[in-house]
Amino acid sequence: MPLTRRRALALATALAATSALPARAQSNWPQRSLRILIGTTPGGSPDIIGRLLADKMAGPLGQSITVENNTGGGGGIAAGIVTNAPPDGHTMTLLTAGYASGAAVGKFKFDGDNTFGFITMVCSYPFVYMVPKDSPIQSFPDMLARAKANPGKLSYVITSLGAVYHLIGTWVGGKAGVDMVPISYRGSSAAVTDVISGRVDVMLEPATSGFPRIHNGQFRALAVTSPTRYPLMPDAPTVAETLPGVHYMSWLGMATSPHTPRPIIERLNREIHRALELPDVKQKLREGGNIATPSTPEGMKKQIEDEIATWKEIVAVNKIKVN
Repeated sequence: MPLTRRRALALATALAATSALPARAQSNWPQRSLRILIGTTPGGSPDIIGRLLADKMAGPLGQSITVENNTGGGGGIAAGIVTNAPPDGHTMTLLTAGYASGAAVGKFKFDGDNTFGFITMVCSYPFVYMVPKDSPIQSFPDMLARAKANPGKLSYVITSLGAVYHLIGTWVGGKAGVDMVPISYRGSSAAVTDVISGRVDVMLEPATSGFPRIHNGQFRALAVTSPTRYPLMPDAPTVAETLPGVHYMSWLGMATSPHTPRPIIERLNREIHRALELPDVKQKLREGGNIATPSTPEGMKKQIEDEIATWKEIVAVNKIKVN
């Protein structure tokens, strides 16, 4: 995002305020309430986990933490608010893996430390290829064989062109040498209806929404995208067992404003790591198909940068165009 004169002045003022008395100001931080911006709708996995962390962090930090949903721009508006907030750690966002894919296709601008103050990865989960319980497709290799035998006929669900769903599907198709048709849906309910009715063949879903439909017997898992068997669904084969090297874990990660002082970043990192060790938090994550994957700030930054590079390569090789 461009550094406007107003933004530059605000940044200079905030930096001066946080550095003038570093020991006293930062040891007493925070001295007012904090907020976490969620770029997805209420009730979804990011919203649930963001509110869970806010509840567990508020006591140790000694301040209330409000959670605000702002779904504009596919999460871009929430991220932009944090990017342009004063660098004092009071405004955070729970980023989703969709930020990396969005940056790869040019939907979002990303400039490392000038875009965010990275705090920590929070949790991760695979995507799952799944079909209705009575589908004739019996396995992931069977799906690929049918797709190869009928080019351009087998279809699968995505949310939009250039989204993680689409990029995974394109990656798999390219490695397997098959041509499957992505069908875009705005919401999963309509997609589920069409897959169950046979109008679309396969669902490619995050574990957070796919696993409950598998557990209740509505769908069968063909394969998960985790590098190895996923501990929350160990009987499901991985995509990599058929296509070595093709694996992906989606994620949530906490970030704040760029240039936030390191002691504040480290305090937030410690509190989130502490919360992720609580038994009830671990249980809540597992119920949603997640596993805790806390990281260093540097680890979070590198993971996002690596994913952007990977997705950019897939976009370029497959000539994906996003309007």
